[in-house]
Amino acid sequence: MARILEKQAVLLLIVQALYGVSNALSGTFLPIYLWKASQSYSVIGWFTLAQCVVGGLTFWLAGKWVKEYNKMNSLRAGIALSGLFYCAVLVLGDAARSWIVPLGMLSGLAGGLFWLAYNVVYFEITEPDTRDRFNGWAGLLGAAAGIVAPWTSGIVITSMQGVKGYRIIFSISLAIFTVSVVLSFFLKKRQANGAYNWKHGWLQLKEKGNPWRRMLPAIAAQGIREGVFMFLVGLTVYTATKDESKLGMYSLITSFVALISFWLVGRWLKKGGRKWAMLVGVIMLGVVILPLFNGVTYTTLLIFGVGTSLFMPLYIIPMTSRVFDLIGQSQQSATEREEFVVLREGGLTIGRLIGLAAYMFVLPFNHSEAAITWLMLAVGISPILGWWFISPFLASQRTKA
Repeated sequence: MARILEKQAVLLLIVQALYGVSNALSGTFLPIYLWKASQSYSVIGWFTLAQCVVGGLTFWLAGKWVKEYNKMNSLRAGIALSGLFYCAVLVLGDAARSWIVPLGMLSGLAGGLFWLAYNVVYFEITEPDTRDRFNGWAGLLGAAAGIVAPWTSGIVITSMQGVKGYRIIFSISLAIFTVSVVLSFFLKKRQANGAYNWKHGWLQLKEKGNPWRRMLPAIAAQGIREGVFMFLVGLTVYTATKDESKLGMYSLITSFVALISFWLVGRWLKKGGRKWAMLVGVIMLGVVILPLFNGVTYTTLLIFGVGTSLFMPLYIIPMTSRVFDLIGQSQQSATEREEFVVLREGGLTIGRLIGLAAYMFVLPFNHSEAAITWLMLAVGISPILGWWFISPFLASQRTKA
């Protein structure tokens, strides 16, 4: 029987939930805010590019701090800098478009510090028999934030003229970040252990037969899709409807479907079925994009969003679980958890940059419906490549089960 979560794990979940609510409130509409200020696909691309590059570098550089010193301060710094980011957006107002790269760098720094520390602390305060329960609650809280927060933001923004609604939502996010920082001080200081190896990732990839030589490109394939879809879907919904409340409703519907789907897949998917469940998932993530070729409308976007929410768990649950299983496969690899978390993020960063390069090559010059749809299809089928790379690990796991 799975053990109940300890108090520190519950507290970490609460901190992560507040962080998620703050980002869901404002993050969903941040690309829309920047779009309104600039009317430029290029500006949003440069913001996201700066965010990804600095976020990936932060993981690598801050790895020493997290491993050898105080990882809890990294967590708190990430939350505090996220609040500072939204404070800067509030102060700059329409002038934010002139500070797009520094703002992206600040957002990347904040996210890097928070998620690096979070992933390491999560690994430390959970055990194999409580990790699935923790991940289940984390997914549930994340989906709940996606249901309520963007819908609320959409109503507030559309009920007010100009950018007043955006300022109110950004201010609320800032307040929630503050509460999250305060609660983080009730998390115990984690003991530092060992010296940080700057070359760890390179040594893993250099070693012949090392499983990370296949795992890293699988993770990168995941990042290709993430790098574009994390902002383009919401932006496309807005440009198709010109209505923030429609985007909020879109997020509510798709997040509700995701909540149910993640719960069902997490409950019924067994290790022995991961390989073929993941194959079905990656194929269907490409298929659900096809309705957009009949026109990029709210209806076709909703079909795409609901389909994605239904099939994403079949892909992302085996993917994430297998990566962390690999990190914890031995006592030696567990002691190198910080370095492996950094390596995982490196793969995601490489993938995101590839996806963003495709975006920057296409949409700033041609943002027709056809161009958007073909771009979404091109990056949206990248998980199939990821399945090909990771399938030997899933197959070997299946035979052992």
